Amino acid sequence: MTWSHVDNKWPTDGLSFGADYNPEQWDRSVWREDMKLMLEAGVNLVSLGIFSWGLLEVADGEYDWTWFDEIVDLLEENGIAIDLATPTAAPPGWLLHAHPEMLVVDHDGVKHWPGARLGWCPSSPVFREHSLRIVRALADRYGARDHVVMWHVSNELGGGNGHCYCDVSAAAFRRWLRDKYTSLDALNAAWNSAFWGHTYRDFEHVLPPRGNDSKNPSLVLDFDRFSSDELLQQYLAERTVLKEIAPGLPVTTNFMVGAEQDAVDYPRWSPYMDILANDHYTRSSDPLPQQDVAFSGDRMRALTTDRRPWMLLEHSTSAVNWQPRNRAKRAGEAVRNSLSHVAHGADGILFFQWRASRGGAEQFHSAMVPHAGRDTVVFAAVKELGAHLRALAPVQGSRVRQARAAILFDDEAGWAVQKGVKPNNELSYGRPLRDWHRALWERNIGVDVVSPWDDFSGYDTLIAANLFVVSDQNAARIAHFAESGGTLIVTPNSGIVDTDNQVRLGGYPGAFREVLGAWSEEIHPLQVDERFTLDTGWTGTDWTEHVHADSADVLARYVGGSLDGAPAVTSRTFPSGGRAIYVSAGLDSGSVAALARSVVPSIGEPDLPGDVEMLVRESDTEAFTFFINHGSADVSVPGTGVEMLTDTDIVDFLDVPGGTVRVLRRPRT
Repeated sequence: MTWSHVDNKWPTDGLSFGADYNPEQWDRSVWREDMKLMLEAGVNLVSLGIFSWGLLEVADGEYDWTWFDEIVDLLEENGIAIDLATPTAAPPGWLLHAHPEMLVVDHDGVKHWPGARLGWCPSSPVFREHSLRIVRALADRYGARDHVVMWHVSNELGGGNGHCYCDVSAAAFRRWLRDKYTSLDALNAAWNSAFWGHTYRDFEHVLPPRGNDSKNPSLVLDFDRFSSDELLQQYLAERTVLKEIAPGLPVTTNFMVGAEQDAVDYPRWSPYMDILANDHYTRSSDPLPQQDVAFSGDRMRALTTDRRPWMLLEHSTSAVNWQPRNRAKRAGEAVRNSLSHVAHGADGILFFQWRASRGGAEQFHSAMVPHAGRDTVVFAAVKELGAHLRALAPVQGSRVRQARAAILFDDEAGWAVQKGVKPNNELSYGRPLRDWHRALWERNIGVDVVSPWDDFSGYDTLIAANLFVVSDQNAARIAHFAESGGTLIVTPNSGIVDTDNQVRLGGYPGAFREVLGAWSEEIHPLQVDERFTLDTGWTGTDWTEHVHADSADVLARYVGGSLDGAPAVTSRTFPSGGRAIYVSAGLDSGSVAALARSVVPSIGEPDLPGDVEMLVRESDTEAFTFFINHGSADVSVPGTGVEMLTDTDIVDFLDVPGGTVRVLRRPRT
């Protein structure tokens, strides 16, 4: 086995395949069987030690490495590489007992007692000291092992401790505010704190947004920013120790990138990741989980400027156990989901976890080896996937072809949409983003989910959906995109506030009013049982606006109701040929798709049969075309090359059976 032990190289030869491995849950007699089954499945990488702190540091400063040495050696003997985790997601009981002040406190002042994970305050100096000590001890002992090929810092940071409202956090928040604003005058202006007489005369008077009462939205947004920054500082502190001891190894942590905002601001964290890594789980209630897989992948690869491959560190072979009603995956679904992640840019596919737990909080979470063992449909699918990933080894390092369209995503906008009082307080941040993504995804129009500060060159369509918060600089760059020849689509609730979370005056959608050539004087939220209809036949719910089209054409008008005849969708055309389209109405997904068909024409996209999704990854010399058949019917698609999963020469047409994936390899032209 050749280990990739050099910075900036992928940690395995070929695509990575494996899982979280938790041997501490099992007797040593099981470990040998694990090795045999891993080799049978084609596993080449496992994440190790994620929750092992209390089993390694058994008391304050006392270590027991015996069992960990054994499993590290056993993995090396069997040629399986290690993604070695810092175990800081799970502080040991002795530490929590000795220092209960490091426990997370929620916004009502209730302390979260031990029993879960990530049960520590990100601002706690006590936790920082002890966590860096175990990180250093782990790195000193194993950082030079050849088959330890990457570091995995903690686990899903922010997943249990995204916000802490304790007094230590409050003091850290005040320090953060001093650094940001320098003066109280600047803070009071940014927060418009004169409202309700909340003007601050001393930084010591500032508190986190505790309790459920209505809070200053500017304060709340800053606390969200602070909370993400505090978690980032913990990651960076651990990363610094790891780089000091083993500078050649890549360092990452597992994101949880999806269609909604998270406690962690992932685009602003991504520059600090040597390998971008994600955890993704489909939802039982999602009517289109395959599109959620696509959205997540389209966002992951756009988190870096070079669109480099990323790693899926966790997903499930079948049902999870933490949703209200957990759905077992259908035959072929786990393999298809996994290969879809590869098609969207992943060079590594790992699961949670290797062997399903007998006990503990996730005992009914599916795994690569289920409770029923080897002779199961799930393990057969695992072996099938392992064979497919070995066949796809030449794909490693290739990039997904540049997309035509981009959707803007910003966690700060999501935070601001979901918190504070609004015209409609029941809207999700991600739903309109999913709707617009779906409208293009179903037509096989490539989409990248990018940040408002990214480079928009190379795209012909840019969609600002629910972009509630936007800076002056980014708003100008977005406007320039339309003025320079691109098609800009702005949806409701975009451009409403500045980065201080203060409303932009002069009419909605403030930041984009000029480029759109249209503005709204008032938002007319609809009640739960109300719907609207436009003269195009498009329909929707939740949101309407009283719009004036000053220098824009009207594409659709409201029919009936208090806004009868008023513009609902407008379009301004620029001499460059660019367009700025304003969608003031909360269109349903079918109407979004109809509007998208009228303003985003298909250019070069194949007209594929059934529910087939197509993506292309390219290296310097080759192209790899993925055909993902999400339907049950067999289809035939035009194509020439070598089909990689069946090793078949294809001349004119490629058969893609229902529920499967096929990949054509050919020279790049």
